[in-house]
Amino acid sequence: MHLDDIEQALSELKRGKSIIVVDDEDRENEGDLVAVTEWMQDNTVNFMAKYGRGLICAPVSKDIAHHLELDAMVKNNSDVYGTDFTVSIDHVDTTTGISAPERMLTARALIDEQSQPTSFNRPGHLFPLIAKDNGVMERIGHTEASVDLAKLTGAKPAALICEIMNEDGTMAKGDSLQAFREQHDLVMISIADLVEYRKAQETHIEAKAEVAMPTEYGDFKMIGFTTSSSRDELVAVIKDKPRTTENVRIHSSCLTGDIFHSQRCDCGEQLAESMKYIEEHGGMIIYLPQEGRGIGLINKLRAYELIEQGYDTVSANIALGFDEDLRDYKDAAAILKYLGVENVNLLSNNPTKFQSLEKYGINITKRIELIVPENEHNHDYMTTKKNKMGHLL
Repeated sequence: MHLDDIEQALSELKRGKSIIVVDDEDRENEGDLVAVTEWMQDNTVNFMAKYGRGLICAPVSKDIAHHLELDAMVKNNSDVYGTDFTVSIDHVDTTTGISAPERMLTARALIDEQSQPTSFNRPGHLFPLIAKDNGVMERIGHTEASVDLAKLTGAKPAALICEIMNEDGTMAKGDSLQAFREQHDLVMISIADLVEYRKAQETHIEAKAEVAMPTEYGDFKMIGFTTSSSRDELVAVIKDKPRTTENVRIHSSCLTGDIFHSQRCDCGEQLAESMKYIEEHGGMIIYLPQEGRGIGLINKLRAYELIEQGYDTVSANIALGFDEDLRDYKDAAAILKYLGVENVNLLSNNPTKFQSLEKYGINITKRIELIVPENEHNHDYMTTKKNKMGHLL
């Protein structure tokens, strides 16, 4: 299923258009039509009712719900996903409240600063939902996604959503959802991509210390950073003043390889070669605390135990209950932006690293290969990296 990028979705929403937002395959695995209340076109409810066919709901922020005294629909919410329905409403100026124009009136009144609790009759024909304060970072539902999207367009935190159903009454998924999208020429995004977009947009990097760092490879500058997204402490080792286009090595910590010079991997050798390259050509190394491809030191050692029993580095991670690679490069992207680096010549053999950085808005101008010799202890490890993880070795 082809998905569009978040920026394109925000542009469509600001034009008043509806978009499709899909959630995870392991959750509802459904698509909802989403429109931002402040920007939506006059035919939005009619379009949703005619073509979406699902229940039309009005997600709002907790502040709006509190101001308008939109109380919970039930005392004990037993909904599978905890959707926070309030009592249904109609605006006091409606008649039956069910027509498309009257539901539009009710929806728009939710963001009218003149509206008061007495502006709505209860029950009614529009169903407000209350979004979690931190949106999709707190709950990966359509309620939160739609309110987040409203905020990202600069609108008041309110939206309309409607599940998409097939003509036979079943839920549109997969191919049928794609066909619906093509039929109506709609932008389609995923909640998962919205989560990553927010992470990239909201990660705040702060430089805490800057010192000279003489090493056996040359004289560098080291800057220590903290990040708002975690308690991690990160460092950048820099040769000279950062340039707009820069040579960059993003290196995930490897205690066994970097410190104890383990021959079970090629991490220590890659770090050494990177420092030699940066000393000669300029650039920086961003050192991330992502031991064992993100599973941590003890779990990496447990994976080594499995490898000694016949597993490879990928199957060992999976046997321990992890994905093959849990690393994330949002903090690295944030550091690059903080230092004014827009284009990167990346010292790496890992295509996934390229894709992740580009997702966070870093332009990869070229790859600089970082090949180090194998040894008798890491031959299988290197083969797995090439054959199973797609490293360019």
